[in-house]
Amino acid sequence: MLNIKNYGSSSEDESDNDADTSQKHSNEALLTHLKPVAPDLSLAKKMQIIAAPTVVPTTNEDDRVLLHHNQELTHNPKFEELFAPSYGPENPFQTQQMKATRNILSGYVEKAHISEFQFENQRRTFTSYGYAVDPSTEPIVDDKGESVVVSEMVAAPVEAEGKTVFENIKKRPLDKKKRNKNDNPEDVNGFLGPWGGYEGERRVMKPEGDEAKELEEILAKRQKKGKVEDDKPLEEKSIFHIDQATDYQGRSWIEAPRSETHLRSDTPPDKCFLPKAHVFTWRGHGKSVCAARWFPRTAHLMLSAGMDCRVKIWEVYGERRCIRTYFGHRQAVRDINFNNTGQQFLSASYDRYIKLWDTETGECISRFTSRKVPYCAKFNPDEDKQHLFVAGTSDKKIICWDIRSGEIVQEYDRHLGAVNTITFVDDNRRFVTTSDDKSLRVWEWDIPVDMKYIADPSMHSLPAVAAAPNGKWLACQSMDNKLVVFSALNRFKLNRRKTFTGHMVAGYACQPDFSPDMS
Repeated sequence: MLNIKNYGSSSEDESDNDADTSQKHSNEALLTHLKPVAPDLSLAKKMQIIAAPTVVPTTNEDDRVLLHHNQELTHNPKFEELFAPSYGPENPFQTQQMKATRNILSGYVEKAHISEFQFENQRRTFTSYGYAVDPSTEPIVDDKGESVVVSEMVAAPVEAEGKTVFENIKKRPLDKKKRNKNDNPEDVNGFLGPWGGYEGERRVMKPEGDEAKELEEILAKRQKKGKVEDDKPLEEKSIFHIDQATDYQGRSWIEAPRSETHLRSDTPPDKCFLPKAHVFTWRGHGKSVCAARWFPRTAHLMLSAGMDCRVKIWEVYGERRCIRTYFGHRQAVRDINFNNTGQQFLSASYDRYIKLWDTETGECISRFTSRKVPYCAKFNPDEDKQHLFVAGTSDKKIICWDIRSGEIVQEYDRHLGAVNTITFVDDNRRFVTTSDDKSLRVWEWDIPVDMKYIADPSMHSLPAVAAAPNGKWLACQSMDNKLVVFSALNRFKLNRRKTFTGHMVAGYACQPDFSPDMS
């Protein structure tokens, strides 16, 4: 068959094929220098430096990667794929517990059935005896084949014999203490009755030994850190800043000047105008100023109280000098008030003292205290009651003092917060008080029960109040950036048509005031 298959070929065909093959090899030999060098034999390949070692993969390339945050599986993975470790670099600072799988934020929680009785039994046993069953050990099976919930005890005392609170144990010496008894009522000094202590009982009333030393060190450090307040009143004094206390005619500096302007008229001016220019600035206090009051009637002097514990009186006309400085308070001065003549004034301070001063001489006449911080103080404006003054304190009271005897003659105790202001109305027969309890109360003089109580859920605290010159209105600065007006006569009703807004000082008390003509 092979002979038949190759029957058609001839020697001429074979010679032609050999000639073509030799010619092709000769052509390739001529073009060999034009072919590129093999990459494995090139000089660049031989000189290349490979620093990374050859890594043999340990995982199968055909494995499917599962994302750890997936909650569903779309195929059936093998065990090796499902529980394979996460790819990527590991944190070298994580412990084995941190690397473990978690199903909650703090760890892994497994569902388990726990007998409520056994749990409570072990808890009470540990609380009473100081030991419990170790839950990490395997349960013991008794002869009957039933599992017994007993394991190795942790620090079990010998006398308890490893029993629980539901089992009887031997009585310990301190389980039942005996009381000291002495029921004889005739023994006055030794009678105990039902208050007798236990036998051998030791009562520690104060620390001893090392504890006492540690306590002394702690108290010594606290005394160094904390500022110890001295309750004793400071020695009062004053400094006179001008050269002469009288003028060339022998008139005291406290009298009103007669040359520059007429200040003794009781009638108000026909027309009052808004101030248009800055006239003068008085400088002298080391810290902020809490209160400023005009001298009665003439207003030729101005009294100021500051956070620097000082009270100063200034000239309003002439050279506008600081005439006298009054020293006598350990803490900031909250409020000041002149009497009707201006010869005396009160100063209320955060050091819990109210002091009465002589304006001209600078002498402290007397001091008053109720052991609470006075927030405001005011003389009774009646001429026959100039020896009485009232003060609102931090303990929710309004206290009336008599400056002649220095004693408290009346207390008004109805507010629920610190009293901020006191304003006399109705020809000084009544006075109005405001407090931090967001209420306004009206009192009859010398009657300690409020006759009018004004409070509303929409009201805010009223820390500053001013009475109108005609005595009909009260302007109150509300802490919600409003200036509200109350009638000061019979009904003491809020006038909703006269509510002034525009301030942006919520939380800070702006002091209102009226012009003499109320324009």
